[in-house]
Amino acid sequence: MPLAQLITPQQLAERLDAPGLVILDCRFALEDADYGQRSYAEGHIAGAHFADLERDLSGPVHKGQTGRHPLPEPAQLAERLREWGVDADSQIVLYDDGPGAFAARAWWLLAWLGKCSGVSILDGGLKAWHAAHLPLSLDPPAKRSGSFTGLANSRLVVDAEQLLKRLHSPELTLIDARALPRFRGEAEPIDPVAGHIPGAQCLASSENLGPDGRFLPPEQLRQRFAQVLGERSAQQLVSYCGSGVTACHNLFALALAGYPLGRLYPGSWSEWITDPSHEVATGD
Repeated sequence: MPLAQLITPQQLAERLDAPGLVILDCRFALEDADYGQRSYAEGHIAGAHFADLERDLSGPVHKGQTGRHPLPEPAQLAERLREWGVDADSQIVLYDDGPGAFAARAWWLLAWLGKCSGVSILDGGLKAWHAAHLPLSLDPPAKRSGSFTGLANSRLVVDAEQLLKRLHSPELTLIDARALPRFRGEAEPIDPVAGHIPGAQCLASSENLGPDGRFLPPEQLRQRFAQVLGERSAQQLVSYCGSGVTACHNLFALALAGYPLGRLYPGSWSEWITDPSHEVATGD
């Protein structure tokens, strides 16, 4: 079974009563931390549990040491997944408002803990669900304890020290998921320093999607990644962004294109710039 899978609103609507199905609502807004919980309370796909980016899908922030969304502690995340009813063989569907960045973060975390099959992202998210004229629910999901036990795969992550040692390696493909103005250092609306990690290539995660807000076909995604990979192995690719969220969108798209799963620099730009000795690049 492919690592990266999409599901359409119609397909999900037909499977809502399927045994073993777990749905996670991953809606979030960087500018409004309560947006996701508030939106979930106003209506969600029937049976969905709410997974908050900062409380569930991230660990504590330590100012001056970590990025804005550090990885959660694996045991705590596994416990939360069990509270949502996740078993080793659960079929899991993840969604957010549409672009898929927060759903992709949940997808990557599940892969990191070893849940590498049976996990789908709702293509087009809740926007596509609305467009299909499908209903929302106000009812809380049924409570059920799962049995999932995850083990974090250290091979899927790179920390700042490891990345620093590899920056000049000819085998490294380093991609930045942020928009081009932030990559170039022309604009920085969130972090105190503008620019990018030296040697990185800009591969904005928004361009993994078509005009309809859904993921591009796998063959188009493959062409997109082939341009930055060249002859290098996708397994040596490292993805980062501002805080380790949209970087997962690129990793999902990479896997959707049929490539092996690359690596994540979880701290990303917001962690990189906490060390003044780290070099910063601007422009292209």
